[in-house]
Amino acid sequence: MSTDRWIIDSNGQQLLKYDVFLSFRGEDTRKSFVDHLYHALHQKGVETYKDDTKIRKGKTISHELIQAIEDSKFYIIVFSKNYASSSWCLEELVKIMECQKMTDQHTAYHVFFDVEPTEVRNQNGAVEAAFSKYEKNESAGKWREALRNAADLAGWELKNILDGGEDTRKSFVDHLYHALHQKGVETYKDDTKIRKGKTISHELIQAIEDSKFYIIVFSKNYASSSWCLEELVKIMECQKMTDQHTAYHVFFDVEPTEVRNQNGAVEAAFSKYEKNESAGKWREALRNAADLAGWELKNILDGHEAKLIQKIVEEISLELRFINSGVDENLIGMKTRIDDVVSSLELGFDDVRMIGIKGMGGAGKTTLARAVYDHISFQFEGCSFVENVREESKPSMSGLKLLQKQVLSDVLSDQGISVSGVLEGKSMLKKKMCGKKVLIVLDDVDKIEQLVALAGDRSWFKPGSRIIITTRDAQVLIGHKVNLIRDVHLLMDKEAMCLFSRHAFGREIPNEGYKELSEQVVSYAAGLPLTIRVLGSFLCGKDDLDWKDALERLETIPLNETMKVLELSYIGLEEDYKEIFLDVACILKGWRKENAIRALESCGFRARNGLRVLELKSLITTSEVGHLWMHDHIEEMGKNIVRRLSPNEPKRHSRLWINEEIVDILANDSGTQATKCITLNAYGLNFEILMNGLTNMKELRFLYVDAEYVREDKVSKWNFDEVSLHLPNALRFLSWENYPFSSLPKTFQAKDLVGLEMQHSNIVQLLKDGEEKVFLKLRFLKFRDSYIRTLDLGLAPNLEMLHLKNCYNLVKIKLITHNLKELHLESCDNLEELHMPAESPKLRSLKLFVSKLTTLDLGIIPNLETLSLYQCTDMVELQIPAECSKLLRLELNYLMLTTLRFRITPNLETLRLNNCTHMVELQIPAECSKLVNLEFDNLVLTTLRLGITPNLKTLRLNNCTDMVALQIPAECPKLVNLDLSNLKLRTLHLGITPNLETLRLRDCTDMVELHMPSECPKLVDLDLSNLKLRTLHLGITPNLETLRLNSCTDMVELQIPAECPKLVNLDLDNLKLRTLHLGNTSNLETLRLNNCTDMVELQILAECPKLVNLDLINLKLRTFHLGITPNLETLSVSQCTDMVKLRMPTECPKLVTLDLNNVMVRTLDLGPTPSLERLNLEYCCDLEEINAPAECLKKLRHLDISHCGRFDSFVFEDTWPKLVSLFELHLIAVKTGACDPSNTWPEFQFTCYYIDDSASSFENLERLVSLGFGARINVDFLSDIMCGLQCLRMLTLEGGIPEVPKNLDGLDCLEELSLRSTDIKTLPDSICMLKHLKSLKLESCLLLEKLPVDIGRLECLERLVLFDCTLLQDIPNSICEMKRLEHLELSYCIRVEKLPEEFGRLKCLKDLNIQGTWISHLPYSIFGLKGLRVVGDRWSLEACGLTRKARRTSYEDDETFCYI
Repeated sequence: MSTDRWIIDSNGQQLLKYDVFLSFRGEDTRKSFVDHLYHALHQKGVETYKDDTKIRKGKTISHELIQAIEDSKFYIIVFSKNYASSSWCLEELVKIMECQKMTDQHTAYHVFFDVEPTEVRNQNGAVEAAFSKYEKNESAGKWREALRNAADLAGWELKNILDGGEDTRKSFVDHLYHALHQKGVETYKDDTKIRKGKTISHELIQAIEDSKFYIIVFSKNYASSSWCLEELVKIMECQKMTDQHTAYHVFFDVEPTEVRNQNGAVEAAFSKYEKNESAGKWREALRNAADLAGWELKNILDGHEAKLIQKIVEEISLELRFINSGVDENLIGMKTRIDDVVSSLELGFDDVRMIGIKGMGGAGKTTLARAVYDHISFQFEGCSFVENVREESKPSMSGLKLLQKQVLSDVLSDQGISVSGVLEGKSMLKKKMCGKKVLIVLDDVDKIEQLVALAGDRSWFKPGSRIIITTRDAQVLIGHKVNLIRDVHLLMDKEAMCLFSRHAFGREIPNEGYKELSEQVVSYAAGLPLTIRVLGSFLCGKDDLDWKDALERLETIPLNETMKVLELSYIGLEEDYKEIFLDVACILKGWRKENAIRALESCGFRARNGLRVLELKSLITTSEVGHLWMHDHIEEMGKNIVRRLSPNEPKRHSRLWINEEIVDILANDSGTQATKCITLNAYGLNFEILMNGLTNMKELRFLYVDAEYVREDKVSKWNFDEVSLHLPNALRFLSWENYPFSSLPKTFQAKDLVGLEMQHSNIVQLLKDGEEKVFLKLRFLKFRDSYIRTLDLGLAPNLEMLHLKNCYNLVKIKLITHNLKELHLESCDNLEELHMPAESPKLRSLKLFVSKLTTLDLGIIPNLETLSLYQCTDMVELQIPAECSKLLRLELNYLMLTTLRFRITPNLETLRLNNCTHMVELQIPAECSKLVNLEFDNLVLTTLRLGITPNLKTLRLNNCTDMVALQIPAECPKLVNLDLSNLKLRTLHLGITPNLETLRLRDCTDMVELHMPSECPKLVDLDLSNLKLRTLHLGITPNLETLRLNSCTDMVELQIPAECPKLVNLDLDNLKLRTLHLGNTSNLETLRLNNCTDMVELQILAECPKLVNLDLINLKLRTFHLGITPNLETLSVSQCTDMVKLRMPTECPKLVTLDLNNVMVRTLDLGPTPSLERLNLEYCCDLEEINAPAECLKKLRHLDISHCGRFDSFVFEDTWPKLVSLFELHLIAVKTGACDPSNTWPEFQFTCYYIDDSASSFENLERLVSLGFGARINVDFLSDIMCGLQCLRMLTLEGGIPEVPKNLDGLDCLEELSLRSTDIKTLPDSICMLKHLKSLKLESCLLLEKLPVDIGRLECLERLVLFDCTLLQDIPNSICEMKRLEHLELSYCIRVEKLPEEFGRLKCLKDLNIQGTWISHLPYSIFGLKGLRVVGDRWSLEACGLTRKARRTSYEDDETFCYI
């Protein structure tokens, strides 16, 4: 036997390729028994050979079979009636028996399917009949021998193991039942669920009513059972009764028509019931059931029973999944989190995915993983959820084999699996998992060894499998190379309140009276689900006093259950990482990460690595702006660890952060060596207490003090100074805001000081004059807002970082250190001298912002990466080394340099030279192979030649107004952004720029020639505004979104590609184009063609579905047809004075602004425009008709139809914001001709100003617009318009109107009425019916002769003005009935001579103006109106016996008045 195909294991044993070889007669069992057997073995992870699935095309089948037999451990021979009729089966059998005898590595078993063992052994009966054709075959002898030997093997006889069952119960239905059961589908099958002693019919009915789905398996004998037929009737009743039940059929061995029409086999089976009284309903049930959805075995999956069963199970599981797809209501806020994870799994892809869910303890990782598992598990062939891997894998990893056993048992549905060790478990997993698409969740993993043992490699699993891992430690996931890591998000406030309320009150919101307390609890929990659940359950049922007590306790004593869970992450840290964690929790939370790293490194820690470990273990995070952060409970846990050893003795705590405790310790001088770190807010603290109290803290390594500022003059009056300040010599990091003294304490040796930061301090120099002290370990020095004048850093030979900001007195810095890495000097405005060492071998970053340096010699700086000089406006010389091999970024802004030369900068990525307005010469290397960003702004260079820059992505040359020549490489393969605005270039040749996205050449006003590549496949933004180009031919630009060609006043030709599918914005103002044809621009949102005064033709798409803004101002178009534009918001076609026809879309549902100013259209047809707010038709002088549906103008806020029809001016405004309700109409009528003989009124031109904020504005507006168009105006027409205005509050009529509109009483809401300079002679009586009128003004109505007799009926009138009504003589007596009149003016009504005698009844009157009248005496009753102010001419007041007064009302005018 060949052995070269065999695999040898570590013990030298041969491992065979297949576990089982199946030998069977296909026509008998392939689609039934063998199909089920094969799938059952496969589900158990047994690698099985079945000839119809394994033989590859183009191979000799006999050779493959022999090889497969030799490579198999077990053989199962399925003897059926026709087995011996196949020479192929008999040859297989011979080979199997040979292998069986040759070695003990092979074992054969038989299955007697539908034959007797004696028939096989003796070749009689069915076997004899099948074998008869081979009697004379030369192989007959060995075949008979093989049959005899095989019959004597161990095996199974079907009829003796499973009782026979009619049709399907023990075959198809049995397999279907078990397949559903394996998927967790609770299934009712009558021979397993009916309990003894119960009435079977009652149980069946109950079971049918309690089921969601019914599967009806129609077989040949189904209709022979009255029991089955009664079941079917009940099923069909339930199916019709409610949508909670759904029935499916399976046609097993009958045709659908046989069931539907009850013929064939069904007819034969049903025949005995022809006379049964239930026959009718049974036949009806059969017919209806045949019409259901379902499956027909012979037409699905080539008749394979097992495959059909698998399909049925999948579809039923899917239906149940949809029914139960809602997320558990108790899982607050889980739906979006589940969706996020599921989308990350990408279940549609046929690969193996591992994803991690990371988060702090108690954050809900397990809950989320379980919810996802429940949500998607039905889509997999095997599933396992392994909880608490961290705990269960202990001790010494021995628990891992039990977890391996759990995965195998869950996936293979076999609880009998045993695993002797972890290595064997890995081997079994690798072998068994590859045959099934599985979903495995490994929960709370904390070591990579656990993943290696349980999901060692993707190759273990079948494509489509998904592994979800939850952990607190991201490093475990990174080390195992998972596809994706997702952070679990804590609950939002609203979600947290809902979850808490569920546990505390059993409802979604807090009970009445507990809202504020609940908010305090939720605030304390800070989104952590564990804390929310624990506190909710704890507080459930307790009164408000218990709640308050619990909350007060939490302020000092953390929640134990939460702390236990969180501390597990801390316990697993190494000792130095524990120290870093405690420093962050107690001191550094909220610090910028870079500042925290300096502080921790000063204290001797490997800070970057340590913080990374804490971040990976979900103990800390870094905010988007770079600050260290941690959850409040993790902070609380860290502080609790520090406190708990000596809870009542803060002096023994390693870290102090509570002001009251620190002050108490310092004041009592009770500090101890236990204290390592202090952070103190010293506002209001006596400095003497502070300085003396630090003496005993001899091991203090970290001190941060934030004190209040004290002026120098006040410090000088203290009876103590820095000598009295005893800083511990062990200090490694000192940061002091508002340090009051001029130098460090003399007693402070600073031998261990690594980091020193002083902000807003009075410090002038580090040491007192005469002191000689070397800061040997000082690495980090930072001063901000200090008075320091000079800085000699020879005292700090190992200094690595120097940051100085706002040190305005600083004039000189002397650097000697060769270890300097960062030098940042910002706003040291008076700095004149900076002495750099000749060599700075470690300097990486040099930044100078604002200084008085005139020169800068950098010396040798081989490792410099960043050089930034900003606003060093006196700097005229900069010496950069010839070689800066590591320089990445060079930025020079506002310098006075005239030349700049640098040569060898092979790694330069960014070069920015902005506002160096004296720079006339620039020499850059011929090759800048890594240059990515080049930006020059406001230089006076005339030429620029770029060498080899293959990685250049951004080139910006703005406002270099002298630049006439620019050479860029012929190939810029990575160039993305090119901005050359406001240059003097005349031509530009762009070479190969396949990645160009932005090209801006704005305001290059001399440019007459531009050569662009024929293809710009990635170009998104093109701006060529204000150039002198005459033509532009755009090549292929499939991604172009914005094209601007504004003010290219010489451009006469523009060719846009036929396809611009992504073009969004097109601006073409002030061009000389005559025609424009837009091709495929289906995404166009903005099109502006303003002042293209030669354009006579414009073609745009018939459909512009995304067009929002369209401006066509001052064009020569005569017609314009706008197609389908459902998103159009603004349309401006103003100043198109040749346009005589405008065709609007049938509807513009989003149109807000329509401007047709100075367009010569005669009619305007507006379709539905329900959003229209502004309509401008000014100077549409030929406009005769506006057609708009009623709903078109309901939202209109502005309408201008001035110089249209009869309107000199017509402006409508809808007030906004609607602070008060306004509805005002001001109408001026000007005569334009004599009266028509058929009309008593002349022709008018109107000026109309209209304000409205009411819901009826459309109807009112429609009435007013009709004034300007249509029939001639007369009093009836005007009355119909005016009196139909709803909600009108203010009406002004001005000009030569001969009559007041009739029926004014229809204006129910009118409050103010003004008539000015009209030709009216009388007022209609209807005016007296205006119940709400408050003001009536009649000004310069020169023909007015009288007022209505009943004018006194205006009960609400408060103001009556009759000015310059020269023909008016009498004031009606009824005026005395006006109970609310406060102001009466009769000025210059020259014919009025007297007032009514009962004038004194006007009790509310405050002002009376009789100036210019002929009134010479007042009625006696008026003198009862005490306080009435009367204005009049001097003579008239004197004639009335009144004492006059005078006051100046303007520069020239005086007013004469008196008081009654």
